[in-house]
Amino acid sequence: MKKKSFFLFSILLMTLSLSAQDNYELKEPSDTSETISNYQLTVPHDSTTIEESERKKKEDIIKKGISFGPLPVVAFDQDKGFQYGALLNIYDFGDGSYYPTPRQQWYIEGSAYTKGSQQYFVTYDTRNLIPRTHMAIAATCMYDKAMDFYGYNGYQTFYDVDKVQEWKKKEDKTGIEPQWMKTFYRAERLAIAAKADFIVDIWENKLFAEGSYYFNWTRMRPINLASINKGKDSLERFSGPTLFELYNEWGIIPESDDDGGFTSAIKLGLMYDTRDYEAAPTKGIWAEAHIMLAPGFLGTSHPYYRYMATFRHYVPIYKEDLVFAYRLNYQGTIGNYLPYYILPVFSNIGREYDRDGIGGYRTVRGLMRDRVMGLDVAFYNVEFRWRFVRFALWKQNIAMGLNIFTDGAIVTRGYNLAYRPSTENNTPELRELYDQYINLERTDRLHASAGVGYRLIINRNFIIALDYAIPFNRQDGTGSFYLNTGYLF
Repeated sequence: MKKKSFFLFSILLMTLSLSAQDNYELKEPSDTSETISNYQLTVPHDSTTIEESERKKKEDIIKKGISFGPLPVVAFDQDKGFQYGALLNIYDFGDGSYYPTPRQQWYIEGSAYTKGSQQYFVTYDTRNLIPRTHMAIAATCMYDKAMDFYGYNGYQTFYDVDKVQEWKKKEDKTGIEPQWMKTFYRAERLAIAAKADFIVDIWENKLFAEGSYYFNWTRMRPINLASINKGKDSLERFSGPTLFELYNEWGIIPESDDDGGFTSAIKLGLMYDTRDYEAAPTKGIWAEAHIMLAPGFLGTSHPYYRYMATFRHYVPIYKEDLVFAYRLNYQGTIGNYLPYYILPVFSNIGREYDRDGIGGYRTVRGLMRDRVMGLDVAFYNVEFRWRFVRFALWKQNIAMGLNIFTDGAIVTRGYNLAYRPSTENNTPELRELYDQYINLERTDRLHASAGVGYRLIINRNFIIALDYAIPFNRQDGTGSFYLNTGYLF
């Protein structure tokens, strides 16, 4: 624990020293009318009055110019292991009238996890190239050597938590049995995606039209057993079929798209946003809804259509120091078909790149990654955010906060899990395995968790986040710790 604390403190010191070279001022800008005009045109996410805006600027050190934030990537995710790599944040605050929202910003990351995942991100975000338009561009490449695959429809697919956690070597009259391991619930995935999003102000910097082009290529395969078993003794090696392979043999994943495919799509939507700050809101509403159209004539391998609606609300309880925040999300499918490899994708419009499906740090903390997948899925996050200290250090605005929260998710319309194997695969043993792991008579119910968190906030934009959450049902996991960046929403 001491080593962890020292390491985090070292990161903080490096961040502060790098940022301390930026231009700054403690007073309000001299030309108030020009400042407010620019602020309204370029910062569509602040609904505060002029008086409030100027007061807040007097309270904070006003950042100006370019701020560089190169950092090592060191994080921990219960589902992926320890993360290591490097990232670079670049913030452009202009003449200071935009603070705390940057005029434009870049984010570059290359990192890997000890459990075999790799990820590479490049994002660019600006409000200045096109009048009254927020443009966000992102490109990602993610490789999962052993991606979580717990099946579809939540509790309709059984997660054998006892076998997964059975680490002791077993013996019986016939000899020593191999370990079941977590490998049964794994698959290999390579995903490359790119998008260009445009958010246009159509009413008083509160109502916006959204438009986006989205591209994705996904390749899905069974895990490489030779690689997974490398260095393990005979008692630890996995030799049986994985759940992903069984889904193929049961006919749940059709042969036509079992290897993955291309998505070429457009997204159209509306957004209503009255947040006071983007990265760490203390009041306001942020709501959006969009549809995703991926027809064949755009180049999509397996055409599909989806929709998403999200409502976020930030309620100040005591000034800016105690905030009640919640998020309600619904993501559904138009029609009865969705390519299976799209089920884990949590799609959004804006600076953030797409995330994995329900479960994990960015959606429902405490639940195993991709535990809740179906044609239609709903989830929520509810938390109290207490910022217990604020101070200036080395020309930077520093705040620390604590969170308590509860998250949850449920499949409201399931994927077709009917048993439909090919003739050559249809054996009594295969049917027995199907009956062991699939129960169509069981309806999904709420997957919920609760936890606590800590936030270190630098200049209202860079946020180090630590969270621990535990689910209420052991079939959703046994607790997860996350060391990451940013608020969940």
